[in-house]
Amino acid sequence: MLAAVLVASAAAAVPVAPERAIRKQVVVQAPLAEVWKAWTTNEGASTFFAPRTDIDPAVGGHYEIHFAPQAPVGSRGAEGCRVHSIVAPTALAFTWNLPPVVPVLRAADVHTIVYVHLEEAGAGKTRVLFTQTGWGAGPDWDKAFAYFETAWDVVLGRLKLRFESGPIDWSNPPSPTASLTVR
Repeated sequence: MLAAVLVASAAAAVPVAPERAIRKQVVVQAPLAEVWKAWTTNEGASTFFAPRTDIDPAVGGHYEIHFAPQAPVGSRGAEGCRVHSIVAPTALAFTWNLPPVVPVLRAADVHTIVYVHLEEAGAGKTRVLFTQTGWGAGPDWDKAFAYFETAWDVVLGRLKLRFESGPIDWSNPPSPTASLTVR
């Protein structure tokens, strides 16, 4: 009974924005198996996502992406995130925390869910379908949503560049800006 009350209280604290999602896609010049490794291994993720990662590709395993590995704990990036579900070699979902630019939500330790679905897109090509859901409602959530609309373009752009010209040089990372939003 107490657990049900706590769950109801937590749900009431974070109003949900119905059917709100960030959706993007990109076609990558690489076989599906290679793109899968890029998303699900530390070696792969560090070639496009961030300079340091802690990925354990199993349900409940870590899915931490450290954009600023030298920063203090809590400010490194996607810390405390976990694998939500995994269906090798085509589907991965993980929790994702909110950015430091929205300190109230970051401190509240709320998460969205990111879904990555891979499908073959021709000889040696892979389509990456990306969705981020679980958004709350209110000005702080709107700010986080706007932040990720742009941030995921950079991440997915770097994924594409990684397979076109090699691993990202983290001492001078590119900032792809083309929108990959799916309407």
